[in-house]
Amino acid sequence: MESKKNPKVDIGKNSSLYFALGMALMMFLSYSTINYKVYDKSLLNLDKVNMDALDEEEVPITEQVQPPPPPPPPPPAPEVIEIVEDEEEVEETIIESTETDQEEEIDIEDLDIEDLEEDVEVPFAVIENVPVFPGCERGNNAKKRKCMSEKIAKFVQRKFNTELAGDLGLSGRQRISVIFKIDKFGNVTGVRARAPHPRLEKEAQRVINLLPKMQPGKQRGKAVIVPYSLPIIFQVQD
Repeated sequence: MESKKNPKVDIGKNSSLYFALGMALMMFLSYSTINYKVYDKSLLNLDKVNMDALDEEEVPITEQVQPPPPPPPPPPAPEVIEIVEDEEEVEETIIESTETDQEEEIDIEDLDIEDLEEDVEVPFAVIENVPVFPGCERGNNAKKRKCMSEKIAKFVQRKFNTELAGDLGLSGRQRISVIFKIDKFGNVTGVRARAPHPRLEKEAQRVINLLPKMQPGKQRGKAVIVPYSLPIIFQVQD
């Protein structure tokens, strides 16, 4: 049986072109379908104003509070005018002139002016010239200060009765804080002590009052009062 197809006509000649056009058309339809948006019709009426909603709005009523009226001013005080008869005679006082001439001499009485010397206290650590303990006359200010501290410590060790603490029933390490002053004449004054027992305080005061007279400390060439603190520390033997 002979074929009726025209040999000159080739159907599959442009098949690849038709396939590409079909794919492009399908891609366009799919993209358009995915991006298609649907809007609510109620939201589209943006140009219309709902007057009913405005009518239902409640406006708060503000009440204006009026301040109370000011109190009335107090009534004016009545003016009382007393008439006093001028019957008494007033003696006139004559004020003499105190003006003087340049040639007039004025006598001035001698006035006694006493120099008041204040009791100035200068700390031992900063005084210009420290008090000099007997035997510490040589050396500069620092050496004299060190010599004085050593001499006072040795003096207290010799004179202080350390057995008194044991008799009082105390034990262990004992500390007594002593404060005294070296006045402008080199004497020891104002001895105060603080100890665990009143009898130890009296013993410390007794020993400090036995210190010898010293050369007073000087500040700017003048004798001054110098406070001095001394700790007394000893161990009670059990």
